[in-house]
Amino acid sequence: MPKYDLAVIGSGPGGYVAAIRAAQLGMKTAIIEKYNSLGGTCLNVGCIPSKALLDSSEHVHKAQYEFEAHGINTGDLFVDFNKMIARKNDVVKQTVAGIDYLMKKNKIDVYTGTASFISKNKIKVTSDNNKAEEIECSKTIIATGSKPTQLPFLKIDKKRIISSTEALVLKEIPKKLIIIGGGIIGVELGSVYKRLGSEVIVIEYLDKIIPSMDQDLSKEMLRILKKQGIKFHLSHKVTGASVKGKTVTVKAEDKSGKEVSFEGDYCLLAVGRSPYTEGLGLEEIGIEKDEKGRINVDENLQTSVEGIYAIGDVIKGAMLAHKAEEEGILVAEIMAGQKPHINYELIPGVAYTWPEAAGVGKTEQELKEAGVKYKVGKFPFKASGRARASMDIDGFIKVIADEATDEILGMHMIGPRIADLIIEGVVAMEYRASAEDISRMSHAHPTYSEAVKEACLAATENRPLHL
Repeated sequence: MPKYDLAVIGSGPGGYVAAIRAAQLGMKTAIIEKYNSLGGTCLNVGCIPSKALLDSSEHVHKAQYEFEAHGINTGDLFVDFNKMIARKNDVVKQTVAGIDYLMKKNKIDVYTGTASFISKNKIKVTSDNNKAEEIECSKTIIATGSKPTQLPFLKIDKKRIISSTEALVLKEIPKKLIIIGGGIIGVELGSVYKRLGSEVIVIEYLDKIIPSMDQDLSKEMLRILKKQGIKFHLSHKVTGASVKGKTVTVKAEDKSGKEVSFEGDYCLLAVGRSPYTEGLGLEEIGIEKDEKGRINVDENLQTSVEGIYAIGDVIKGAMLAHKAEEEGILVAEIMAGQKPHINYELIPGVAYTWPEAAGVGKTEQELKEAGVKYKVGKFPFKASGRARASMDIDGFIKVIADEATDEILGMHMIGPRIADLIIEGVVAMEYRASAEDISRMSHAHPTYSEAVKEACLAATENRPLHL
């Protein structure tokens, strides 16, 4: 029986990064993946393919609505959707190949099949053809991720009622796409298909979209996406859906309790994701889960069974690839006797629509509820020379600082290249910078990042220079 210092179950961003770090630290490491392709949901049917389609569809949008203003005449524009999907698939293929290479480079043994615990130190791996083999390991990391959440009264059939997985491999552009859920996944995929010509309707139970983000971002995102043509029905409770031929009918109740219905040719269920631990045999070895199916862990991410750890979407916290990566590194380093740490307050959240949105630290609502005295500085991109040059004037930077100390407590932004720009807030807050610290740093001109400096000036002394 092969013996390892560490076995990692799941090869998503958390799992494969944990395996690499463990191998770097001298551990003999194995990684077990259920599917034939490494990379998990993120690389295969999540982050990477969705961003490829978001970029492609944004090029279409710019060609339709902005190129002429730049003096570029494209003539008769048309979308070759099959080629677009093929490019997305190629991006995924190249990225997965990169993970294969990293496993070989770091001498990590890869097992393909479903993992299940025989005991705390023995794992059975069963392949698709029911061939089983066993490995022995001193320690284990569970990194099996999550799956799309289903509603008990609305089942995904993968044909007309689909999840984000099927939405990334459609054979045609929907004529009318109904999206249940106005969170990150819903607005991102809604943006993709609206740009490609679909009529998009979003039905959201709450009275706002992207509810995990600061309310100012939610309001601005709603305004911008409405302007782009996406239709929203907020404060609506979906009660069911049915399929007849190529038509999906979704029934819901509005905030007054009146029944309403929507028809489309596809319905995307995007109400979140749930931890995926099926088939692991956690009960057999006494690993405990909470009421939401998440594995309980301590401050070192160790489960109720000594030597077995869990990271990423299967434990509490934000379901983000970069959160899983940090946790994978943390656990590997703890096993090696190091003393790493993660500041969960400073893990940014991002929506990859266009404009993009992101936030890190406390939202204004959280600070109000906690009774913290704060001040706010905002700067709109319409006042940014760089944004005007690129015709990306929607959105703003919002900086929240402590009223007494000026320490930055939160940074929230919506606008161009925000997914990359949010790191300025992360770095600033990691080193407990004040708004004045950032306002006195030289920011290259003209850049989008100048809006961060201006927002910090607004928060410090209410003295932005260009507003």
